[in-house]
Amino acid sequence: MSPQITDAQKWLILAVLILSGYLLYLLAPILTPFLMSAFLAYIGDPTVDRLETIKFSRTVSVVFVFVLMLIIGVCFFLIVFPLIEEQIRRLFIRIPEMIDWIQTGFLPWLSQRFGLDLNSIDLNQLKKSLLGQWQTFGSFGTKFIAEISASGQLILLWFSYLLLIPVVTFYLLRDWDHLVARVRELIPRKYERVVTHLTKDCDAVLSEFFRGQLLVMFAQGFFYSIGLWVIGLEFSLLIGLSAGLVSFVPYLGFIVGILIAGIAALMQFHDVLHIIYVLIVFGFGQMLEGMVLTPLLIGDRIGLHPVAVIFAVMAGAQLFGLFGMLVALPAAAIITVLLRYFHEQYLNSSFYTP
Repeated sequence: MSPQITDAQKWLILAVLILSGYLLYLLAPILTPFLMSAFLAYIGDPTVDRLETIKFSRTVSVVFVFVLMLIIGVCFFLIVFPLIEEQIRRLFIRIPEMIDWIQTGFLPWLSQRFGLDLNSIDLNQLKKSLLGQWQTFGSFGTKFIAEISASGQLILLWFSYLLLIPVVTFYLLRDWDHLVARVRELIPRKYERVVTHLTKDCDAVLSEFFRGQLLVMFAQGFFYSIGLWVIGLEFSLLIGLSAGLVSFVPYLGFIVGILIAGIAALMQFHDVLHIIYVLIVFGFGQMLEGMVLTPLLIGDRIGLHPVAVIFAVMAGAQLFGLFGMLVALPAAAIITVLLRYFHEQYLNSSFYTP
């Protein structure tokens, strides 16, 4: 039986929520690095707890996880990010060649093979438009660095992020369990059981996505990238990571990856054999997800629906920018859990079953 809340308490809770939301909106610019740190601490805390169970101290466990996160972050920004930027640059350079091949090779083949009249299709305007865009924007990495260099305030902002995020992450990792216990002490005793139950449900939903689905996405992206690189595909890293990042929607990464990689293989090699290789890579990737990654990292837990994830991230970005994207998924998890709770209460109410 859930505790009854008086009207005055309901108005007080509503006022606190509105005030908290307004304060978050005002403080959004400076809260971003703290939210990033909280996210990293939330991801790393279970590993720290496991290391503690095998007789390591909390400080040693935190240092180990923190150094591991630091190495992964440095490797991404110094190795993976430049490779992605280079492949995007090469892709823009190769796009005119690809358009020429479609115009002079692929469309005539379609016309001859299926008897279609495709002579009216002219892709030269598309090629000119893309070339104009490329000349306007150039390399996005170079432009990004130039903009940062031109703005002293932006340099200061990113430098503060660079310092704050590791420091705050370390201390949050070290004191995570203590902070959770302190927050729990603040909950009124008569509401503790309900709030604790809802909090555990929120944690289960979020951990399914952050600690499970994200690992599956990155593992699939890594596998696809390696597999496409082995068969000699030019944009293997870009295509593989893209397919992995959209794989949280069931079968979307598989379908998108096959389509993009198949088209890229056809344009690069002009044969069917490499398309078969692409099918083999993504077939093994799908088997790896279904038989190993999902059972191992996610299991049978029910988390955020893919549509809810897409909508939450887009809505958060539209309303509050980067800050909104960071709080979107936790907010979506809380709303999902509350809707399940109210649905359960409704089914058990006298209004539903008189």
